[in-house]
Amino acid sequence: MGRVSQAQARENRRRVVDTAARLFRERGVQQVSVADLMAEAGLTHGGFYKRFASKEALVTEAVGQAFAVRAAELDELAAREDHASARRDFVEAYLSPEHRDNPGTGCPAVAFGADVAREDAGGGAREPYADGIERYARWLAGDGGEDLAAVSTLVGALMLARATSGTPLSDRILTAAKESLER
Repeated sequence: MGRVSQAQARENRRRVVDTAARLFRERGVQQVSVADLMAEAGLTHGGFYKRFASKEALVTEAVGQAFAVRAAELDELAAREDHASARRDFVEAYLSPEHRDNPGTGCPAVAFGADVAREDAGGGAREPYADGIERYARWLAGDGGEDLAAVSTLVGALMLARATSGTPLSDRILTAAKESLER
């Protein structure tokens, strides 16, 4: 079998990173093997190390990519509406049962939080994770400041709602957080 073109190699790498971002959010980093990831991406296991130095390097890239996608979504929302309306719509969608029930395409802050927290202090994923949190905080503030309390409320509420999914408490957590952020 011949070598793939540079364009195909870039596309394959993008597919692996996209697949990793989704699977890591759905299952957690430790629950996704390189073999499972590559099979899901439709590529051979052996090709992984041609593209990435390690699984940890892929985790770092997947965290950054997931936050970049979310940032683009926030920018798109902000371009359509005034900031107050965009923030309200974002909070409503973020604290929804649909978002709670779909971690694979959901918030990277919630999905990657525990995995990044378990990394060594100098772990590669900490920087893109911190950058992503700061971006959320600046976007939520909308005035050049940071609203870290809103980010903390959103992320904490979604994490608790996912952990209690299937119980009445889950929906009450989402509602309480929305009400808190509306004040």
